[in-house]
Amino acid sequence: MPHTVTVAVSGGLDDVSGGSYYNRRMIESLTGLGWSVDVRELQGSFPSPADADVAAAARAIAGVPDGRTLVIDGLAGSALPGVLESHADRLRIVPLVHLPIAAEAGLSVETAARYRASEQRALASAKQVIVTGSAAVGLLAPYDLQAPIIVVEPGTDAAPLAKGSSNQAVQLLSVAALTPGKGHDILFKALARVPIDTWRLIVAGSTTRHPPSAARVKALSRELGLDGRVQFAGELDREAVSRAYDAADVFVLATLSETYGMAVAEALARGLPVVSTATGAIPTLVGDAAGIVVPPGDVAALAVALQRIIADQSERTRLAAGAARVRRTLPAWEDAARRFGAALEGSQA
Repeated sequence: MPHTVTVAVSGGLDDVSGGSYYNRRMIESLTGLGWSVDVRELQGSFPSPADADVAAAARAIAGVPDGRTLVIDGLAGSALPGVLESHADRLRIVPLVHLPIAAEAGLSVETAARYRASEQRALASAKQVIVTGSAAVGLLAPYDLQAPIIVVEPGTDAAPLAKGSSNQAVQLLSVAALTPGKGHDILFKALARVPIDTWRLIVAGSTTRHPPSAARVKALSRELGLDGRVQFAGELDREAVSRAYDAADVFVLATLSETYGMAVAEALARGLPVVSTATGAIPTLVGDAAGIVVPPGDVAALAVALQRIIADQSERTRLAAGAARVRRTLPAWEDAARRFGAALEGSQA
């Protein structure tokens, strides 16, 4: 008898975001392991849905059979405390938290407090909480949850080694939506301090998820005189992102906060040297041999790291060799799905 689980996600599984990709690959991998997965896509502007979106989500969850384990993506679940409370006695509710909503960078104090109260109430209905990185455990500590918290980090898709740009200029790639927490402003300020211009940067990421951030970083690029060397590619599908990785020489991510760092893992899967920040699992993924890790928000340290890797071909070669070694150790999605399945089995005990 196959295991059966209902998974409720915010938006669609094909949405271009790290959270949506985790959800889709985990569902695919669980299915490959013999699980029966019933997917409910909850449409709406989560985590601040309209009343009609809440009503539609309530209907979707009401249709889940009694006794079923319901995995609900934290982006939607955090906004549905009343709905989850009304079904807590008949469903085994397991929120999947990529990042606590209140911990998102750029929120006002009032908005963060409102999200925190709603999310804490929603998580109180959980039989278990699954998080996608160990950093999320600490971020949830103030919530004083009674349910156990289980870490299930992402897997990584196997990928060929990047061919690189083969150009005189070093091709840098950053894959992240233009939102407050991804540190594009820090990256641009650091690049402006690099005294050599033998680099080009492709920024692959949504410019519509947080329009004020996108407008601000584009304006900053112009102000710093970087426009001729920075290309805003927008939100790319998986095939286009793969091509961007393949043509890159170095992956850069100036993120301020991560629970894991999927984009960094994807870069390492292609043998790309990495320049990034010490948050989430990034220091562990990169180590000392596959890249350079600096403190989040430290423009000066990031500038030094970027200059070092742009100016020194031998350093890039050394770090690429380290990334190729790390590449062989990255867990597959099937491995991650086994851990996820084991966690769900524990929720049914």
